Amino acid sequence: MGQRAFDRKFGSALVEGLPTGPGVYLFRDADESVLYVGKAKNIRRRLQSYRNASRRMVHRKMRTLVREASSVEVRAHASEREALLQENTLIRELRPPYNVDGAFAFLYPAVGLARRDVHTLLCFSTRPEAFAPLDLRWFGTFRSRPRAKEAFDALVELLALVGHLSKRTQLPRHASVRGSRLVGLRQLPQEVTEGLTPFFAGEDRALLGALSTALLAKPRARRDAAQVEARLRLLDRFYEADTRKLRLAMERLGRADTFVAQDDRDALFILARFESDPLGAVEPGAVDQ
Repeated sequence: MGQRAFDRKFGSALVEGLPTGPGVYLFRDADESVLYVGKAKNIRRRLQSYRNASRRMVHRKMRTLVREASSVEVRAHASEREALLQENTLIRELRPPYNVDGAFAFLYPAVGLARRDVHTLLCFSTRPEAFAPLDLRWFGTFRSRPRAKEAFDALVELLALVGHLSKRTQLPRHASVRGSRLVGLRQLPQEVTEGLTPFFAGEDRALLGALSTALLAKPRARRDAAQVEARLRLLDRFYEADTRKLRLAMERLGRADTFVAQDDRDALFILARFESDPLGAVEPGAVDQ
């Protein structure tokens, strides 16, 4: 495996004939199914790296793609921004087996919030539309389902210590959606209730301070102080990694809302990246992930 394998499959003149600007490349198998979609600032240099892939572990995926693919298609673009958006669209639509990031946008979760009589409703779901009759305000979507779910469950656990978890029979009628969770809470401290919206909107983390203060008055919370502290740290990480970064991306594009659809979420971060730095020099992680 190496240059000879690459040249035998794709032609020795392929790389030399490629442009040096941004572009998208697609590796296809013998049935023309797309195995992998990639993006590069310099498409010639990127394909040359596949041609020169060594036996080092860092090059293993490159060697695998060269071995499994029967052809490679290259699409040049006028800018890296266009190439990133095209890559995102192709991965989401085609779900190539060797792409993971962005291929499962339909699993990006959101959190819903509403007040109903004496109940504060919280909902975690990858299908917000299924809960439309509840008229929840949605926040998200968030890219990391595990982190968002862990934070949601931690928050519900802490809220149940300072308030009262409603029985399922007390909740409004709603759809039963696999992987979703709807809870109701009563008698929450006002500062805690008021802190929920800005927390999920990525505007401020005052909720955590209000929760900490309320928990100090609860014997059970004091008894399980280590576990409570761990839950608060988890929520703080979720705020920094998810809700705050989504808020920053929204603001860079002049959006005041708190929700972005699953199919549009990754594209929003790409656009936000280039809005703050048209040349794309800003690291994607500055606003993404």
